[in-house]
Amino acid sequence: MVGMINGQVKSDSEISERIRLETIHGKVWDTEQLSKDFIVEDFMAPFIVVYRKVDNKKGTMMFQHHPRFYFAFDEV
Repeated sequence: MVGMINGQVKSDSEISERIRLETIHGKVWDTEQLSKDFIVEDFMAPFIVVYRKVDNKKGTMMFQHHPRFYFAFDEV
């Protein structure tokens, strides 16, 4: 799954890649944005387990390596 996600990257441009991911997954976070909105509990590529700071809801997200973006927050 890691290879599949990273193989779908179309550009090294953070702007272009963010737009591509937002079209597919909706909200996308870079590392700085992620640390402002979430506490990361654990990870096993391509997944991370997080707590959303605003309401302490636990969820999972996926991420790609380069450019590094986090996406597909799913509350559990």
